Amino acid sequence: MSAVKHIDHVNLVVADMAAMVDFYCRGLGMRLARQVTISGPWIDDVTGLQDVMADVAFLEAPSGPTIELLYFHRPQGVHIDGLGVPNTIGLRHIAFRVSDIEQVAAAIRALGAPLVSSIHSVPTEQVAFAQTQKRLVYFRDPEGNLLELCAYE
Repeated sequence: MSAVKHIDHVNLVVADMAAMVDFYCRGLGMRLARQVTISGPWIDDVTGLQDVMADVAFLEAPSGPTIELLYFHRPQGVHIDGLGVPNTIGLRHIAFRVSDIEQVAAAIRALGAPLVSSIHSVPTEQVAFAQTQKRLVYFRDPEGNLLELCAYE
C-alpha cells in the first residue's frame, strides 16, 4: 500500500466565482492558474450527481496545495447554515501560512472581510512549534467560509 504523498488541493464550492477569485487573488496573493468548465459522464459518476456542468478555477500559492473553486451551473447547490462556525463537525477551515500576518490581515480587511478576532500568539506551553511562536487569526471569505492566517516567528 502506498502512502499519501501530500495534499494536492482543497475544493470550495462557491456561489459567486468572480468575487471569490478576486478575494483569494487580491486578499491572499494567490494566482489564477487556469479556469475550465467541466461536464460529462465522468464528473456525473465522480460526484454522484446527474447532468453536472460546473466552472472550475485553480488558484495557486507559491507552495503547497492549490485551491480549487467550483461553481455548479447544474445542479445548483445549497448553502447550509453553520458551516463557518468553528465547532461544527466536519471540515472547518483552511489555514494559510504567511510571512507577514499583519500585512495580509490588513489586505483582507481592506477587501471587506473582517477578522474574527485580533491576531493571537499561541501559548508555547500549550502548543510548541519547533522553537517558534505561532501567531494566528481566523477570518471569513465573502461566502462565509472559515479561514486562518498563521505565521511562525
